[in-house]
This record gives sequence, structure tokens and C-alpha cells, in this order.
Amino acid sequence: MVTLRASVLGLLPLLGSVLGYANPKACSGTCTNSHDPAIIRRSDGTYFRFSTNGKIAVHTAPDITGPWTYKGAVLPSGSSIDLPGNQDLWAPDVTLVGNTYYLYYSVSQFGSQDSAIGVATSTTLDVGSWTDHGSTGIRSSSAKPYNAIDGNLINVDGTYYLTWGSFWKDIYQAQMKASPLTLASGVSSYQVAYDPVTTAVEGAFVFKYGSYYYLFYSKGQCCGYDAGLPAAGGEYKIMVCRSSSATGGYVDKNGVACTNGGGTVVLESHGNIYGPGGQGVYQDPTYGPIIYYHYVDKTIGYADGDKRFGWNTINFSSGWPVV
Repeated sequence: MVTLRASVLGLLPLLGSVLGYANPKACSGTCTNSHDPAIIRRSDGTYFRFSTNGKIAVHTAPDITGPWTYKGAVLPSGSSIDLPGNQDLWAPDVTLVGNTYYLYYSVSQFGSQDSAIGVATSTTLDVGSWTDHGSTGIRSSSAKPYNAIDGNLINVDGTYYLTWGSFWKDIYQAQMKASPLTLASGVSSYQVAYDPVTTAVEGAFVFKYGSYYYLFYSKGQCCGYDAGLPAAGGEYKIMVCRSSSATGGYVDKNGVACTNGGGTVVLESHGNIYGPGGQGVYQDPTYGPIIYYHYVDKTIGYADGDKRFGWNTINFSSGWPVV
């Protein structure tokens, strides 16, 4: 029986190839504690990984393959935003703006629309160096069409935009100030992705490659798999639409608008890989464009705390990202 089980597990990596998806590349050290990862490489070659919970947990490694080591929390005292959940911060996103790193985070509670996106800054990325600036001005309630979590910053020729959203009316975007701590004065938010059939859409990440902006996002049930699995196909998966403009007009591979249920699958469950999502994309100086995410390894367990860090290189040769 042990030999048979080992033989079956040995075949699992091959199943990803049959389905057309690559399995995650190597990861060593602390590869769990990686829900909603955000990756950036400092100029000295050190990789930093930020993740949900632990007041934004920080791990570092000499290479994206690891070994990853836990260093502490970005905001050990929690957020200054006066909302429930300000001691349990979610969904970090980190970007270098000039000589300063901006880290966006979410204050919310599961299933609540009473949420806000905050920001902290550092010039080094190190634990103990972060200053919390509180709310970006993006806050949601039942009076708003969106949920203010999962912020992602993109620089478009010196103009900054934040993209965010989770369930409700899905993904929104708005312009930020030149120093992107808060929304630009007098701007309005606008919808860039919406699925009218299922609102289980979140975690937007905008990445420019060539002449297109690619809107990556997660769709489906992210969490609680140990309590019960969704119907097959209802678990997390990574989707994409693209546009020649960062601010909208996103369509999928078949030309269906991302604001009308469009979306092309980038990565989904296969073999022992289950529910990949919470993704980001990074132009790595060594590996080229990569996509990183969390996933459940079915041979380890389905608990949220068992979610592992995964990454793959992306091939854009067809004009669409292939993992």
C-alpha cells in the first residue's frame, strides 16, 4: 500500500503537464504562512515576501526559490485605521516609488463590506522600518458598490492608479496622488472587472508587458477548504484580461469584456495543486516575468494555515500569459 501510494504521488507532477499547467517551481525554508503573497527584490538581491495575517508577515530569502526565513511583522501594533480587523491585516501589495517602498494593506473582516485600504512606507523594507500612514481614502460600506480590500498600485508614465475590490461589484480603480499615499483630489472610482453571474472576483493585479496591460485576478472560493470543498471548479483560480490602457477596456482572449463576465484562465487546480490564487506578477531580473501565488498542496492539507508559496515563469509570446 505504501509503495502504491508513493507511485501515485510520483505521478502527480505529470498531471499538471497533461492539463497544460506547470507545477510550482522550487521553494525552500518557510513556504507556508504565505496567504496573498507580495514579492519584491531589494537592490542588494534580497527577496522580501509579505503576506496576510501576522500584522503583515515578512519573510526574506537570497533567491525567490528560498530559503525563506520569517523576520517579523510590518505593523506589529496593527493599523491606525479605526475599523474592526485593524489587528488582522490582509492582502499586502508592495511597490518602489522613487526611493520609498509603499505597502498597501487591507483592514476588514471576512464577509464584511466595512473595509478600508491603508498604506505604510519604508526606505529599506526591513522589519522595524515601516511607518503607518493609515487610510488611503479608499473605504467601503453598504453605501458603496465595492469592497475596499486587495489594493494594487501601478505606475503609468508617472501617474499612479490603485486597483482594488472583492465580491460585491468586483474590481474598481482610481487615480492616486503623485506621492501615492491617498486618492487624488476630486477623482471618482470606476469599475474595471465584474462578473454578473458570480461576484467571487477579487485580488486584482495590473502588470504591463509589451504594449498591453494585463489585469490578473482571482476567482472562486479562496478559503475554508478544510471545513468543506466547493463544487468542482468553484475553488480559487487565476484569471486574466488585457487592455491597451491601464484604466479600462479589459477583454479576455475571446474578446469578452472583463466588466461583463469575461476572463481567461491562467492557472487552476491540477494534480496535487488546489485553489491557486492571491496572485501577483513581478519582472524578475533573473527569471524574467513571474507569477506568484498561494495554493494548497493536497498531499499536505487543506487548512488555510497550510497554504504554500508558489511561483512560475510566464510566457507572453502568444500575447497572453501562459504558465
